[in-house]
Parts: sequence; C-alpha cells; structure tokens
Amino acid sequence: MGAQQSTIEAANPEVDVLIVGAGISGIGMAAHMQMLCPDRSYAIVERRGQIGGTWDLFRYPGVRSDSDMHTLGFAFEPWTHEKSIADGPSILDYLNRITDERDIRRHIRFDSKVVSADFDGEAACWAVTLEGEDGQRTRTTARWLYLGSGYYDYDQPFEAQFEGREDFEGDIIHPQFWPENLDYSGKRVVVIGSGATAVTIVPSMASKAAHVTMLQRTPTWYITRPAKDGIANFLRKILPEKVAYRITRFKNVKLQNLLFKRARNQPEKVREFLTNKLKTILGDKYDAKAFTPPYDPWDQRLCLVPDADLFEAIKADRASVVTDQIERFDATGIVLKSGKHLDADVIVTATGLKMVMAGKIALSVDGVPVDFADRYYYKGAMFSNLPNLAAVFGYLNASWTLRADINARYICDVLNAMKARGVEVAVPKLAPNHQLDEDNIYDFSSGYIERARHLLPKSASDMRWRLNQDYVRDKTWMRDDPIEDGVLQFGHARPATQQNAHMEAAE
Repeated sequence: MGAQQSTIEAANPEVDVLIVGAGISGIGMAAHMQMLCPDRSYAIVERRGQIGGTWDLFRYPGVRSDSDMHTLGFAFEPWTHEKSIADGPSILDYLNRITDERDIRRHIRFDSKVVSADFDGEAACWAVTLEGEDGQRTRTTARWLYLGSGYYDYDQPFEAQFEGREDFEGDIIHPQFWPENLDYSGKRVVVIGSGATAVTIVPSMASKAAHVTMLQRTPTWYITRPAKDGIANFLRKILPEKVAYRITRFKNVKLQNLLFKRARNQPEKVREFLTNKLKTILGDKYDAKAFTPPYDPWDQRLCLVPDADLFEAIKADRASVVTDQIERFDATGIVLKSGKHLDADVIVTATGLKMVMAGKIALSVDGVPVDFADRYYYKGAMFSNLPNLAAVFGYLNASWTLRADINARYICDVLNAMKARGVEVAVPKLAPNHQLDEDNIYDFSSGYIERARHLLPKSASDMRWRLNQDYVRDKTWMRDDPIEDGVLQFGHARPATQQNAHMEAAE
C-alpha cells in the first residue's frame, strides 16, 4: 500500500469499528456504541443470512439456554418472557427485537465472511477481506476490529471417530447440523454424550421417540431449577420492568458466584448437595454409576436441567442412561465394550464442539501473522501488543453475555479516551522480557477446552493480563481501573519511513 493511500485511509477508514458476528456479542457491542459512542460509525459483518449466531445455527430438538436469561440477557435490555430458561426461538425473538428497536439491522452486512484482516501501521487501520456467498471477495477498512464471532467452528464440529460408522443402517446426526425434517417418531434413539446438548436433546426427543438412551462414557454433574423464576415473575408484577430485571439479575449473579466458589472451596459439600437432590427426584431410578462423576462439581461446567425434565423422562421409562464405552457401530446400533448392544434407528453424536480463535480469520499486523497462543489477554478484552483489536470470550462459569457486556462497555471507554486524546491507535504493550507468571485460568477438564489449549491466549495472575473468571469482581474492577493504566499505550499512525519503529507516543 502506498504512503498516499495509507494517509487517506488513516484519515477516513470506512468505519470506526467493524464488528464481526451478529450474535449476542456483536449485537451487544452495536447497542453499546449507540449508547456510549454515538458519534462513531460501525458496521457488522455476518457470515450467515440472519442474526443470532449460535441461536440461529443450532436447531436441534429442545434447543435452549443453559443459563438463566436474566444473566444471559443484556444488562441494558430486560428479559420479559415468563420462562427464565428460554428456548432458542425465544432468544432469537429477543435479539431481533433489540436489533429492530435500536435500528441496528441497517448496519449489518449479511452473507459476508471475514477471510483475513491486516493492521496497517501506516494507515492505523485494519484492511479486511470479505467473501460473499458467491465466492467474490471485497475489501473494507476499519479503525477497530471487534470480534464477536464466538469460540467454536461453525463449519466443522468435533466428531469422535467410531469404528463401523459406515455399517450403521440408520441416521447418524450431529446436533450442530440438525436435518430440518427428521422424523424420529416411534424410533429408538441413542444420544452419545452427557453434556448440555445431550441433556437438552434427550427429554425433548423422548416425547416422540419410542425410547431415547443417553450413552455416556463419563457422568456429569447436574443441577435442577424451575424453568420459570417465581421471584422474577413476582417482582415484574409489582415493580417497573427494568427495576425488577436488575434485582433478579443481581440475585442470580450472586447465587451463581456463590455456588461456583462453594464448589471450589468445599467440593464435598456441593457433591453431597447435588447427589441428594438427584436421589430425591429420581427415587428408585437413581443409579450411582450413572450420576456420580469422577471429578468435582465445576471441574467441568454444571449441566442445568430445567424442571428436571431429563429425570422426569427417565422416571417415565421414556429415556434411560447407560454408562459404558463404544466398541463399534454395527448395522442395527452400537456394540459396547461391556459386550452389551444398544439397538438404534437414530444415533445422535452430541460429542462436542471444535474450538477456534477469532473465527478462523487470518489476522496479521503489517503482514506478520498473529498467533494468539503467543499473546496474553489484556483485561479479558484485548491482547498483548495487538493494536485496535478486541474480542469476546465469555465466562466458563457464568453466562456468556456477562463478559460481552463488560467488554463492550470497556472498549467504548477506550474509544472515547482515544477521541479525547486525538489518537488513532491503542495497544496493550508487553515487553519481550516481561516477568509475568502464566496462570491456567482454563482450570476445567472439559474436553473441548483440553483439545484447544494450544490455540488459546495466555493469562497471568496479574489482573491486567488475564481472562478472569469472576464476574462480580470483574464488573467493579473494569469500571474503576483507569483506562490510562500505564499498560494501554496510545499513539498515531506510523510514518512510512518508520515501518519497523515503535508507534509514537501520544502527547
């Protein structure tokens, strides 16, 4: 790129902020920009044909939130449905209402996949390559890049390799790509897996299938709660909607935080509490082998079972749980290592997701590729030595949107600080000889995290250089810690003659 063109683009990138993804994270950032940075321009690029992200992609039976909507909903927009544990269509309705009421939709460019993005130090902006449905590529420029693209591969799920798959004469389905018109009425179904997806699918399919078997290698810890939050619905009757929402959100955040910390500090007591709860619900259907994991609660994410629907299906003999390992598939089902056989007409492989960073976008700075595994998180929103870039990676122990709200507000504060100083660049500077002690914030044994550790950015014990896992603390700290903290450096576009120099410090 020539110096003259760079100068023009530095002065006039096409948008101030390019948001990647029109799911919860992207819509949340757009709404925050309209509230906090109304004089800055933004655009959203979305690879799909409609908004929703995860909630538009997943169409399996019973798809629902795995946390309550008073925390999965945005801080600025009350959740008004009667059910706190919401199904996918209700969540899409919520996102569409926000998008239309706030006039966000006209900023979205659908069917546009971000292929690559290079930060040009001369221009102090991102040059972004987009690919349309027809394969045609176009280019746009933005001062900032905000990644709301989620954490998993939309194109390829994690598929465990099972011997004999080709021998099975029925349907094999992964929940990420559910067939639109699959008829499983009166059929025998085996769902492989015991995570949140399997726990959702089993009771939903059991209402029509002849029988549904959940086949698990390892049990999961479950927690039950009513799908309707009685306190929230009562408060909505006597208080203004926004006040009732804030109180319920505060209550649920505190309860989630308390349960997580109790599980970490007193795991035996939480094990006992969860086990006794299941014994009470299941009665003589309780099977210790099926419901006693070999790890402590919150070593993996707890599975939420609203209205105990999975256990009600088990009690009614419409569903069952088998704990075993797979030897192979055959023509009529699954042969287990114990020698038993599970007859099946349909096999659902709820074996998990494949994690990726930055939506598989080829990111670079002045042509040098970015490897996130070499970077540290900065305040859970940015990355060491990466200019004008932010991303959302939600909490592992709480609702995704809690982190999305924090990050969006923080980046808006950074944008306003940049405007006040008259600068174009903001970058968290970390010296090559830093003395940070790396800390494993991914202290979870979940398979999808273990498989992707080599891709993920680093965290340190220093709060500035970590993806912290305590929303209650993060919310206050992110608000009170100064933007100009001595780490986040502000600067200008780099002159063409100083391609290899450090960016200028703003005066």
